[in-house]
Amino acid sequence: MIIGLILVGLVVVAFFGFRAFRSYMQIRQHGLTPGVTDVEEIRGWMTIPYIAKAYGVPEDYLFAKIGIPAEGNRDKSLGDLNFEYAFGKPGAIIEAVKETIREYQTVTPTPPGPASE
Repeated sequence: MIIGLILVGLVVVAFFGFRAFRSYMQIRQHGLTPGVTDVEEIRGWMTIPYIAKAYGVPEDYLFAKIGIPAEGNRDKSLGDLNFEYAFGKPGAIIEAVKETIREYQTVTPTPPGPASE
């Protein structure tokens, strides 16, 4: 029985280890790198603070523009916020965030990137 439990434990560790490695590789290949501002990469698991940092948009600006109070919602994913504030309209909050970022990027010039050598 002990050997069986050890084997089950190893299978669970291998399964989640593989998933973590696969996620790591996806982030390295397609992740948000500095200077990349493709709003189509925004997903429902992301939070407003994460998006604010990744896209260079102030958190308060995002919360104000999508009409959601920041207090108590900083740790919630866009999917959770959509469920609470969009009354079940699939993707409504994600689309509002994307539009807000696009708007912010048109009014706020992006700082120049590192010089190429």
